[in-house]
Amino acid sequence: MSEAVFRETSAEPRTQSVPLSHLSLELGHLYMEDFEAGPKRLGEHFAEVRIWVEAARASAARRAGPGRPRISTCFLIDDYFSRFSTPAEIVPLILKEAEEAGLTIDYLARESGCAVADRIELAESVMHRLVESPPPGSYGSRPPVSRTGWLANGQRSPGRGAALSEVTAWQPPQETAARNHSVFMDVELWSEKDGRRLWSCPFLAAVWQLARLGLLRHLGEPVLTPKPWDGDDFPHDWDRLPPLLQLNPDADPFSAYRTCTLMPNRFLAVEDAVRLILDQIDVDTDALAQIDRRSRGEKAEVPAVVAQRASYVFYEEPADSRTEGI
Repeated sequence: MSEAVFRETSAEPRTQSVPLSHLSLELGHLYMEDFEAGPKRLGEHFAEVRIWVEAARASAARRAGPGRPRISTCFLIDDYFSRFSTPAEIVPLILKEAEEAGLTIDYLARESGCAVADRIELAESVMHRLVESPPPGSYGSRPPVSRTGWLANGQRSPGRGAALSEVTAWQPPQETAARNHSVFMDVELWSEKDGRRLWSCPFLAAVWQLARLGLLRHLGEPVLTPKPWDGDDFPHDWDRLPPLLQLNPDADPFSAYRTCTLMPNRFLAVEDAVRLILDQIDVDTDALAQIDRRSRGEKAEVPAVVAQRASYVFYEEPADSRTEGI
């Protein structure tokens, strides 16, 4: 005779699902120096992006199959590494230049929201989900990423021994999953400044990608969720602007099965680092299973590897408008 087993429902937190589009299309990921360059620079960005938007939409429609593809657009503002002007001045400028280029921004996000949103330490939470892939032949001599803040896709070159008798010949780094030849990367995830952890641009961008792919959860609840804009004037303080704002009430869902990011080619190295980070994150398994199941149900299957769900279009900026550094 079998015995009944009783469990408190609170002991088994339920992973809440999120609405999903077929594609999250990012129309910009610019920094304060881009805004300092004036409306002309912003207009040039949107004019260039507009060329590629239709191709991205056509690709999403082909993958989505019959019926109207659900596509939402978003724009990310850097208010984490520097703060320039105010939302009251910057946001209307962005919306005006986008509209003049024939584009609609459905969702507006602050980069600082990828670090902390609604008092939840998102970046810290994702950091604890990093799972390093130990390179073949390694013996644990490299400190863990949680201590160093550096994440690699393979084995670094061995350091030289302290004693003269330990000096050995130089050895190259090795990529763990190399095909014929290695492409080795070593990515800084954070630094310490004035006793405060400063998350790197690639790491925050990886959190941003997880949000757009609908894979961020805190105790089973979605995080970095859109807050509707009530149509009033935008605030004069960045901290009073929600981390993620829904500007278009008729927009398709923010998160999506796939993402596409349209940006200047100076961000190429950063986004390579983002993909390296995504490859080594232990994503919430329930959220992942939900999305995989729903995508199959819609006949819009997604790649098993999360990083492969993100695509990019990099465009070349005019020589007189390039911004040094990021």
